Amino acid sequence: MIQGTGSDAGKSLLVTALCHALHRRGIRVAPFKPQNMALNSAVACDGGEIGRAQAVQAMAAGLAPHTDMNPVLLKPTGEMGAQVIIHGRAVADLSARDYHAYKPQAMQAVLESYRRLGERYQAIVVEGAGSPAEINLREGDIANMGFAETVDCPVILLGDIDKGGVFAQLVGTLELLSDSERKRVKGLVINKFRGDPQLLRPGLEWLEQRTGKPVLGVLPYLQGLHLEAEDGINPLATGQRGGDCLRVVVPALPRISNHTDFDPLRLHPQVDLRFLRQGESWPAADLAILPGSKNVRADLAWLKRQGWDDAIRRHLRYGGKLIGICGGLQMLGRAVHDPHGVEGAPGSSDGLGLLELETVLEQEKQLRNVSGVFLPAGAAVSGYEIHAGVSTGPALAHAAIRLDDGRLDGAVSLDGQIMATYVHGLFERNPECLLRWAGLDDAQALDYDALRREAFQRLADCVEAHLDMGSIGRLLGATGLPPAKGQST
Repeated sequence: MIQGTGSDAGKSLLVTALCHALHRRGIRVAPFKPQNMALNSAVACDGGEIGRAQAVQAMAAGLAPHTDMNPVLLKPTGEMGAQVIIHGRAVADLSARDYHAYKPQAMQAVLESYRRLGERYQAIVVEGAGSPAEINLREGDIANMGFAETVDCPVILLGDIDKGGVFAQLVGTLELLSDSERKRVKGLVINKFRGDPQLLRPGLEWLEQRTGKPVLGVLPYLQGLHLEAEDGINPLATGQRGGDCLRVVVPALPRISNHTDFDPLRLHPQVDLRFLRQGESWPAADLAILPGSKNVRADLAWLKRQGWDDAIRRHLRYGGKLIGICGGLQMLGRAVHDPHGVEGAPGSSDGLGLLELETVLEQEKQLRNVSGVFLPAGAAVSGYEIHAGVSTGPALAHAAIRLDDGRLDGAVSLDGQIMATYVHGLFERNPECLLRWAGLDDAQALDYDALRREAFQRLADCVEAHLDMGSIGRLLGATGLPPAKGQST
């Protein structure tokens, strides 16, 4: 199990790296995160919803994502509550206090999934959540040491030197653990190191002497590495190209979901994508995209408070294109109705009124992987649906996508300026067809799957070079790992 000294220490990337390194050594390995809190999610092969990071880790392990890889997913709907998803299905909306009381039931789901994975795979690499030293969350913990203690799982503790204070991070975390938990930590890893490793040697020797734990590796900071984020948006990865690129703006809604939709655009050499933050002025752009949201009515009200509803209309008057994805589709219509209180207090909200449709949020969420044809270009597309809304109205008669299961999805406005869809992940396959629709006539192809595979290889090469893989093998119960297959030179 990989636990971190805090959020964003690199746990997800290290689990991904180990999954791919073990997979190319011929070991049947699966990723596992007992509890995840994130608004980036994916539809698994068994039709349920899991955290996006675990879906990526499954790909690194050569597997189709499965709900057992992330049995508990929490999707925040506000500051004080979250939708609770167990084995891929939403079961309740709970406050933090109520979820604390629910944890024993959640733990049973965690143990069921862990048992099933153990029956199918030779190795499991587990990802913790946040830090095991969060004292207020220790009681009833199912995400870190509570899980590790229950299943007798060895732990590697990961610290982030890029944030500064890594020795304090590691020593302080160990000091706050119980005696049995401290013994469970079998080694330390330092992540995101820049510079000459020899200059770090005195600190590593002190750390091993101070803690009695071996340092299993110092992982370098990997410049230019891209994999889908578990949750938060990386502010450094946007708005940096300029020039003659297609200018794309995406409002960073407070409860934005599945912002990984835009990763292929961020990587495309002809696109300059910018996430627009609270209080910023709407910039000149060729394409605006309204993203998904976990609380559409609240995020729609927030967008209007920014004055961006008027900015969007001005964008259209000046000839810009507009795409709404999932929650963004719902915002483009005349109204969003939530009679059952699915995303907050029951009620209705006026939409932007740019498409003739209305949406009703229903209690049963629709989850499916899909493929079809983007009708304005006649190009094949694929992605996934995760939504509680059901939309109706005349605008849907002019559909955006014909799905392979026979359904029509979304809408294209009669003037061709607005496109709306419920399908996430559209830019991963043939993004050039959507970019040409948006006005980039010479749009180049981008093989996003190849870029992801290259990232897996790079991560695996990194841990092979900088991590004590012999110790990893022993922690997995193996006397010796087989040699790597396909390791880059």
